[in-house]
Amino acid sequence: MATKGRGATHNQLSTRFNLPGREVEGDWQDWLAASDEDIPPLRTTVTEEAARTIITRNTSPDVGFDQSINAYRGCEHGCIYCFARPTHARLDLSPGLDFESRLFVKPEAAALLRKELCKPGYQVRTIAMGTNTDPYQPIEAQWRITRAIIEVLSEARHPLMITTKSDRVTRDLDLLAPMAALGLVAVGLSVTTLDPALARSLEPRAAHPEKRLAAITALSKAGVPVNACISPIIPAINDHEIEALVEAVVEAGACSVSNIPVRLPDEVAPLFRDWLAEHYPDRAGKVMAIIRSIRGGKDNDPRFGNRMGGEGPYADLIRARFDKARARHGITSRGAITLRKDLFVPPSDQMRLF
Repeated sequence: MATKGRGATHNQLSTRFNLPGREVEGDWQDWLAASDEDIPPLRTTVTEEAARTIITRNTSPDVGFDQSINAYRGCEHGCIYCFARPTHARLDLSPGLDFESRLFVKPEAAALLRKELCKPGYQVRTIAMGTNTDPYQPIEAQWRITRAIIEVLSEARHPLMITTKSDRVTRDLDLLAPMAALGLVAVGLSVTTLDPALARSLEPRAAHPEKRLAAITALSKAGVPVNACISPIIPAINDHEIEALVEAVVEAGACSVSNIPVRLPDEVAPLFRDWLAEHYPDRAGKVMAIIRSIRGGKDNDPRFGNRMGGEGPYADLIRARFDKARARHGITSRGAITLRKDLFVPPSDQMRLF
């Protein structure tokens, strides 16, 4: 099937929509602030997915966790560079517009989590949320699956790391603040640019940069440690903002700052090329040439040890600039926030009541 183009196969979806569950259509625009009303409405289809388990485990040496939960498939934020887009291609859907509008939810996620945490011999390791699609994308306002998961983890005193682009995370401060007081939670807030126009182009339905900075402040004031994820760094697009971004997130209250050069796995590369051609035709060739210079001469380098940092002079320069900017503001951490694992207690197994 065709995968090139943001809307590829979008109109062919209905004849091949064969995952278990039921479909629900809706417009999820209540989250838009007045300043965002110029965004075209996004018509979404939401399908309930009958998952059997909810914790995903990995052995990657490139990430600081080996357990994760993704309550949603697809993401309304529509970030053109999102490395998770190819997951929709595996469902015979387009990694373009379908990824943004054909969404899947796991309404039984909290119950499945409770069941897994109650298993004899469960070993406590930090659970990460937001590793594939954003746990606070707009439909979370309706479905509240992320909140239900946090409620279980809070009850179990289980360590949790959340990564998001949304200021909606502050909605759950009543749960997160008490967990933070026990050393059980940290939030990674992604801030890609301070330029609203670039943000709207790159991440059309994610929160305005000022809202993300405000969320960092609110979380920090509530005692929740925040890592500012200044990612991705895109050559000749947002790399000139590195120093300003570090200053802004630290002033907002971030206690650590991490960064990753843009990654373009599989179907993401042609989508990103199309975006460049539309928005930056004057420098598209330059951008891709630099990306290839840090990715071993290719659009993407999936090798462990290289994919998160890249290699070559440009990658070295970016690392040096971030190190210098962190040092200028007294930040020593590149994202690692240690969470406690010794407070865990299995949650009540509510299924036994039925």
